[in-house]
Amino acid sequence: MKIVSIGGGTGLSALLRGVKFHLAGPARRAQLKPAISRLTAVVTVTDEGGSSGRLRREFQILPPGDIRNCMVALAEDEKLFTRLFNYRFTNGRGLAGHSFGNLFLAALTELTHDFAKAVRVSSEVLAIRGEIFPSTLSDVRLKAVLQDGRILAGESHITKTRVPIRRLQIVPSRCRPLPETLSAIENADLITLGPGSLYTSVIPNLLVRGIPEQIARSKALKVYVANLMTQPGETRRYTAADHLRALNDHANGKLFDRVVLNTLPISPAMRKRYLVQEAEPVVINLHEIRALGVEPVCAELLDKHRVARHDSLRLAQLLLDLAAEARS
Repeated sequence: MKIVSIGGGTGLSALLRGVKFHLAGPARRAQLKPAISRLTAVVTVTDEGGSSGRLRREFQILPPGDIRNCMVALAEDEKLFTRLFNYRFTNGRGLAGHSFGNLFLAALTELTHDFAKAVRVSSEVLAIRGEIFPSTLSDVRLKAVLQDGRILAGESHITKTRVPIRRLQIVPSRCRPLPETLSAIENADLITLGPGSLYTSVIPNLLVRGIPEQIARSKALKVYVANLMTQPGETRRYTAADHLRALNDHANGKLFDRVVLNTLPISPAMRKRYLVQEAEPVVINLHEIRALGVEPVCAELLDKHRVARHDSLRLAQLLLDLAAEARS
């Protein structure tokens, strides 16, 4: 089975952390049910905040943070070098706030003059399972048109909006994906999108010319993994169906066959913590989802920690079972 997972932020890395355990060579595939022969992560490159934003401004490179997170998630083990890649400096003029992995990617990009090659070499150093491609190698920025007509430029401003977003745009609009990305999508058995910030981690991938068109042409099972919680500003009061409508609008048509939804209740204590940030559990409206031509798949997928996260192993098993069923 060949899998392509698209997204960004902590959502994509959480999914990859579970899926990688099904990836093995020919000798072990018979032991895994189902087994993966190829795993490809396609990662957004529109981040402008934190360490990634600073490196982007100072070195004119693509933001490395989301890609670094995916590398760590796909690493063969959790040994010292993997922990080193995730290490964040807390002291030092100019160093504080940077992660070692981001600096490593920045240095390799300077040496090779090729961000895609820097990602490839870093992946080899970590001995990751699978492959990682940036959604585009163009220096892209986000622009959002709000419901009141105002325009916000930049990912960091868009995440803070209090006014609903009408339309998201990518600048330059003619940016292109890597040929390897389109080839992976064409040959995939399963394509997943999300979870992650709808307007700053998920939709930006669908604005890269060629990606939504190739997804639409692919014969793979296409699954959107819905977020557990809304996000203040970006998706305040969005239902699961609202998320799907936004995806369809920006992809210029329906892309997904299934949407995966968590049914395990959020604890009162966790609800209270998120309510302070004006975030709440995403409402599951099955009738509206089916009206959009998408089949809901409901399961208990909440990982019981202090923050709302998907259970990586349980989510991975569910997605692969859906793909195996569709393929058979």
